[in-house]
Amino acid sequence: MQPHMKHLPNSMNHIQTLAELFEWRVAQTPLANAYLQYDEANQNWASVSWQTAADMVERAVWAMQRQELPKGSRVAILLPNGLDAVCIDQAALALACVPVPMHTLDNPASIAYILADSEAALLVIHSLAQWQAIEATGLELASLRLVVIVEGLTPEAAASDKYLMVSLSTWLDAKRPDPQRGARQAPVPDDLATLVYTSGTTGKPKGVMLTHDNILENVKATFARVSPAPSDVFLSFLPLSHTFERTAGYYLPIAAGSCVAHARSMALLADDLKSVRPTILISVPRIYERVFMALKDRLAESAVKSMLFGWAQAMGWRRFSRAQHLPLPAPVPEFFDSLMWPLLKRLVALPLQAQFGGRLRAAVSGGAPLSQPIAQCFLGLGLPLLQGYGMTETSPVVAANGLDDNDPATVGRALQGVEVRIGDNLELQVRGKGVMRGYWKREAETAATFIDGWLRTGDQAEIQNGRIKILGRIKEIIVTSTGEKIAPADLEQAITIDPMFDQAYAFGDNRQFIACIVVLSQSGWLNLSDALHLPPEDTQSLQTPIARQTVLQKIRDLTDTFPHYAQPRAVVLTRSPWTSENSLMTPTLKLKRKNLAAHFAADIEALYSR
Repeated sequence: MQPHMKHLPNSMNHIQTLAELFEWRVAQTPLANAYLQYDEANQNWASVSWQTAADMVERAVWAMQRQELPKGSRVAILLPNGLDAVCIDQAALALACVPVPMHTLDNPASIAYILADSEAALLVIHSLAQWQAIEATGLELASLRLVVIVEGLTPEAAASDKYLMVSLSTWLDAKRPDPQRGARQAPVPDDLATLVYTSGTTGKPKGVMLTHDNILENVKATFARVSPAPSDVFLSFLPLSHTFERTAGYYLPIAAGSCVAHARSMALLADDLKSVRPTILISVPRIYERVFMALKDRLAESAVKSMLFGWAQAMGWRRFSRAQHLPLPAPVPEFFDSLMWPLLKRLVALPLQAQFGGRLRAAVSGGAPLSQPIAQCFLGLGLPLLQGYGMTETSPVVAANGLDDNDPATVGRALQGVEVRIGDNLELQVRGKGVMRGYWKREAETAATFIDGWLRTGDQAEIQNGRIKILGRIKEIIVTSTGEKIAPADLEQAITIDPMFDQAYAFGDNRQFIACIVVLSQSGWLNLSDALHLPPEDTQSLQTPIARQTVLQKIRDLTDTFPHYAQPRAVVLTRSPWTSENSLMTPTLKLKRKNLAAHFAADIEALYSR
């Protein structure tokens, strides 16, 4: 048995679909807390029991039944995380329809493309303004029967639109359908449970077909590794369009009977962490990076605080390394750490843990690599950080560390029932019941993604003592004109660890040297412009040679452990952040490299001309 395994209850063994999973959970613990929703009127978190959630789902089932959608019809969901999204998802699953979750911050053209490509019959969307922006793209949505809008719909808008529209409240309040019109269709394990569109870092999004069997297999294997309990509280803030959140932050708590609090917004995440005080957090590295950068900003204000923090971080990492049987970074006597740690824990570690609510027992990081300095810092200071690896095509978790088997230099061991191997060009390949059926309407691309029945991940990796270490993306390797090969993600990670930089994009394919474009943080730019006596509000200040040279030297210092040929030799500065709305980032916060190259084409050419 792999380390830290925990089996699901025997009563779950018969469950074969996600619809059955929800019904089983309601039957098991009908009165237990299922969800926490923020009540704006009373300024507090209101609890919703499993039975109340089931009653809300049933209303959505009735409403959807009245549409008489054939089995397998796609139901597009463009809603923020919350009970509305849960209810629509569960209703679609109960009726053997296929939820198509979409990111609320994605740009209208991308959303329109997904609606058209998936041939969605029903769209449930948060606001009229969102729908009008989608419709303004002009893309014909021939399969769309009905648009259900949560807020903002007016009779005038509904009457003038060429698509049939209705408000969510009206749609849900209609009478129950006549039971004589036929029995409710139910899904089977091999039916599609969702169509999740990949981020599209290199082109148009592809619809990943995941079955009930795919996702349930991954839920069970993830349960065995993370071991959530009915007493746990999850804080859900990653979009439910992200398979990582769907499996680990939505379906997994249903299996465990844990409570899920739906965060109000990213802007209020820090407040929600402190008020909800979650015990399990599912996140991407960017959130941990933001906390780390804010911490570094505060430490820069005091030499004493910075010194204490350095001591606590080093000492905490030694303690963690001893506990996990990892190589010790320095031969310091254990008794010295034991003597000093209680003081440093009170002064440094506990205040950091309080930023996350103070009672986390598992902080999961996935979706992208987390830099080692940040991982070691948080683990050393008592944050139980578990890195994992997966992709949408694997439902999504392939491997993860466990609380008592945690090496942050790796993404842990493969989950139970997941096979991994290293193929040509060091490519990690995966096989198991959680692997997707294929890409929607893309047979050629599906075939190209598999080799001898193994899924090709596109990631290079090595496996040591059963643990997987990701080395980088095969297709994201820069090859300079001198033949040197560099992984841009590693450079970008090294740069953005400094609070001066919010984002970084490294490039240099077929060029004579590596260069980068960086988005300066507000505090970083204010400090820099003040030091250089430049007017911060003047955008031309960013283009001055002194600003570029100063920033470039900072970048050279941050990347001094890289080979000389891998260090950036030129930089472009900007203050405009890259987002999914301006199509420079995916909804899951990954760089769209082709889009960035096109957006900054003139700057890049000018840079290399110099």
